[in-house]
Amino acid sequence: MARPPRPSWLYASVAVLSWPVVRIVFRQRAKGVANVPAEGGFVLAANHWSNLDPWPLGLPLFPRRFLRFMAKSELFWFPLGPIIRAGGAFPVRRGTGDSDALATAVGLCREGHAVVMCPEGTRRQKGVRKTRAAHWHTGAARIALEADVPLVPAGISGTDRLARLGPIRVTYGHPIDVGDLHGRPPAEGARAATDRLADAITELERSLA
Repeated sequence: MARPPRPSWLYASVAVLSWPVVRIVFRQRAKGVANVPAEGGFVLAANHWSNLDPWPLGLPLFPRRFLRFMAKSELFWFPLGPIIRAGGAFPVRRGTGDSDALATAVGLCREGHAVVMCPEGTRRQKGVRKTRAAHWHTGAARIALEADVPLVPAGISGTDRLARLGPIRVTYGHPIDVGDLHGRPPAEGARAATDRLADAITELERSLA
């Protein structure tokens, strides 16, 4: 299998410089790193507290793997756009069912990249957890199924308490078993995979409490 894609100079530089801050100031600890594929593309799906979630999710995997993630298209104006892209992001038009962004994510996974997704769609507000039935989106599962790559769940805590210097905790779970879903209609398979993903993320997050 081909060597995993290498990060940009910006991603690598920021990772090296921020590691002591995240590790010492915010006392980040990570479990289950061995569950993350060392090679090949995959989708990493986690709960969502902060716009900064991708960073503590990615640091425990650096330099072995680096993350690509969707960011709202409004951020991609010059000169911010090139900087965000160098940091691993690609644009998505929120609320439009952006097929271009999903196709980009599928292509990245097939090229061996790690794409991070937050199936809850938006950040939680004031610590309130959204109900799964109403708010869990199928994009992460759709990407993993279409690209035929592992769907890896993760739980994260503490990124909603950065101003109070609270500890950050991350745990990575075993890839979701979706082998029985490939023969189903795409929408049905994606919903079933998302239900399994939601259960796995919920359990991982509970383990951090």
